[in-house]
Amino acid sequence: MKNQLFYLATAILLVGLSSFKDYDTNTKGSPKVLDFEIFGENHASTPILNNELSDHVYYIVSGHGGPDPGANTKVNGKIVAEDEYAYDVSLRLAKNLLMHGAKVYMIVRDENDGIRDHEYLEIDTDEVVWGGEKIPLNQSARLRQRTRIINELYSENSRKGYEIQRVIETHVDSRYTDHKVDIFFYYNDRKPESKELAEGLYNTVQQKYNAKQKGRGYTGVVKSRDLWMIKESKPPIVYIELGNITNEFDRKRLLLADNRQAIANWFAQGLMNN
Repeated sequence: MKNQLFYLATAILLVGLSSFKDYDTNTKGSPKVLDFEIFGENHASTPILNNELSDHVYYIVSGHGGPDPGANTKVNGKIVAEDEYAYDVSLRLAKNLLMHGAKVYMIVRDENDGIRDHEYLEIDTDEVVWGGEKIPLNQSARLRQRTRIINELYSENSRKGYEIQRVIETHVDSRYTDHKVDIFFYYNDRKPESKELAEGLYNTVQQKYNAKQKGRGYTGVVKSRDLWMIKESKPPIVYIELGNITNEFDRKRLLLADNRQAIANWFAQGLMNN
């Protein structure tokens, strides 16, 4: 009964992701299913499989958003924007973590997009941050807003006894068209936990690449970098670049919904292994 109550509390605390559909405490042999509106009508239903991550808190941040779409390019007459694809992968990761009992905050959020299975994700500017604040256009103000929210939540959850708290930030790179980039990771070299987190995800992704595409090789990297979000976030952070949006090969990693889901699955597995 204690675990059942924990799942319910986690679901409500989860970034205010709205109502729960079904919580049958008498069902045996099947997972409890909660309904989170932020994942969208087709993906709201979320089975809670176990409590493996019940002592974990995750702050998931997708890059840019609001008035800033981030890196973008035109494909078949359609604009492909960084913020939409980073957000979709982030939502899928959040759902995966919830399924294992984690407490999850979507720091950047779009209440009406949800997880989308289209190739071309429509661009909008109505994303906000946790608490409903508008996202400023000014980059410095935007980054300060996000670290303030994360650090306040971190302090609050620390007082509640949560020791494992992590920030997962997703971006999409933009380089020369012919520059293919595998998923790579940045960490805070002043925090050993940040390095361990990044290396753990790197190792998991490398293993998945080697298993799925034998002989292809994985060229992703993991290294430290002195970016604002990395150095100012109090919890350990991993900053992830999902690929080069201007490169045709890399875009396939993002345009296909199955690929976005696979990436989210790999990240969740890597987090569960650390």
